[in-house]
Amino acid sequence: MKRWTVRDRYGNDIYLTQERWEHIIDSINHPEMFAYENHLKETIESGQRKQDPLNPQKYRYIKAFVDLAEDNTHIIAIILFRFTEGNEGKPISNNYLVTAYQKEIG
Repeated sequence: MKRWTVRDRYGNDIYLTQERWEHIIDSINHPEMFAYENHLKETIESGQRKQDPLNPQKYRYIKAFVDLAEDNTHIIAIILFRFTEGNEGKPISNNYLVTAYQKEIG
């Protein structure tokens, strides 16, 4: 089930599922992200984007913030750009957030 969808600055719709959100904020993953869901949306909407050199369908979105947990300075979101079959067999975009975390980048 989709939790939300946002559009990046390149015009791509990207969604987060409830399952992926629960994975991200799980205590063994990135629980510090719980209070920063709006920051995550902003990272996707206006952050810098870099394509993974080994997987061309994978992109890393990154954005700096001054109010993150601990000494972290940036939110990083990992997005997969895929396609699914739509009406009459036409491909439609299926871009979704895989994970997100905070990182200190000096």
